[in-house]
Amino acid sequence: MGTCLLLRWRHVTMKTGRTLHMRRAAGAENVDETAGGDEGGSKNVLTRAITGPLLFVFILGDVLGAGIYALVGVIAGEVGGAVWVPLLVALVMALLTATSYAELVTKYPRAGGAAVFAQRAYRKPLISFLVGFSMLAAGVTSAAGLALAFSGDYLKAFIDVPTVPAALVFLLLVGLLNARGIKESMRANVVMTVVEVTGLVMVVVLACVVLGHGDGTLSRVVEFDDSRSPALAVLAAALLAYYSFVGFETSANVAEEVKNVSKVYPRALFGALLTAGAAYVLVGLAVSVVLPADELAASSGPLLAVVSAADVGVPPRLFSLIALVAVANGALLTMIMASRLTYGMASEGLLPSAFARVLPRRRTPWVAIIATTAVAMALCVTGSLSALAETVVLLLLFVFISTNIAVLVLRRDAVQHSHFRTPIIFPILALGTCVALLTQQSAATWLRASLLLAVGVVLYALSRRRSTK
Repeated sequence: MGTCLLLRWRHVTMKTGRTLHMRRAAGAENVDETAGGDEGGSKNVLTRAITGPLLFVFILGDVLGAGIYALVGVIAGEVGGAVWVPLLVALVMALLTATSYAELVTKYPRAGGAAVFAQRAYRKPLISFLVGFSMLAAGVTSAAGLALAFSGDYLKAFIDVPTVPAALVFLLLVGLLNARGIKESMRANVVMTVVEVTGLVMVVVLACVVLGHGDGTLSRVVEFDDSRSPALAVLAAALLAYYSFVGFETSANVAEEVKNVSKVYPRALFGALLTAGAAYVLVGLAVSVVLPADELAASSGPLLAVVSAADVGVPPRLFSLIALVAVANGALLTMIMASRLTYGMASEGLLPSAFARVLPRRRTPWVAIIATTAVAMALCVTGSLSALAETVVLLLLFVFISTNIAVLVLRRDAVQHSHFRTPIIFPILALGTCVALLTQQSAATWLRASLLLAVGVVLYALSRRRSTK
């Protein structure tokens, strides 16, 4: 989760939300909401500099990477050798919700994300806040899970250290780097995406080589865990596989900077998801060909285990480095997003004002960085990588449910430009998939997510109380 442009979440979401509120009050709800916009008529309009290919790479970079590098073994432990099946199911689920994002983003290209969609649809500030806070909490939880993934077998290829202490040190270093200040760009995102894709392609190619040598077992790709029915196994594994596809939703926050957004956004969104899905399915097939499910499940670096088992001359440390880059980049950018989102919400009075304090020279939100890093560290010791991934999915399911309902509520809200329009059955099916995934969450996951949201409600109440004094 997370790329450089996530830093614009606060700017686009908060500022646009306030502007739209003012427009409604003035009776001009549809002013300046066209797909093209009046780029020369307002000083506050962002430059439309993101082309279709750049948006495609942006979304692909958000989706690809850390999830598949860390969780394919856990997925194998749930479903057996047919790892590709829950990945395919999760892709379909993600595509259904993506259709709702495609309609709302192209309909309201200046909106800025799920929180503003919720405000438009429900007109309840608390609901809008909880949707935004769920994204924030999901980001911090995801960073905690990625820290555990970073400190597992991939890191042990270089140095053998205990996982949890190493994860805490990793998060501390991420926090320090975050506070120092980091300049990101779309060009950097392209480079990191290439690195991540290279690692996945390497796994697929190695599996083909293994098959060519007659050492692989192709029949494993249709084997299911025999301890329960295939349907239940696939659904349980799809919950984890869904984590590998999250990230596409953040693209809603850069809609104002996309050229010809009504045409470009749906193509880039669906194209990126289908590309990521194809890569994941191929990886799912590859890992099962090379290793049995129990060996994959036993490793916190499952793709490294595949590379080592292939034994075709690829240095394990080389692949470990690729995996570490992918996981570390995801964790760093996610924590940057989380700290800036915390800062932005505090600046808008949605969180206590202390979170908006910045370092005098670096101009980085040091209180927000300390708070989000501390929470991520605490989450590291509350559960495993799979447990934290499930918590991320649960938090984002709240966001997706809100968005899928919002697209139905706002269906009659007319705008003055053409936009993508999803068949009404898709958001309904998407809601069904979200509910199905909710039923697979454990009590511990519900407790962890509930505690995080409870913290948000308390902070929101404190902010409201201070603002009324």
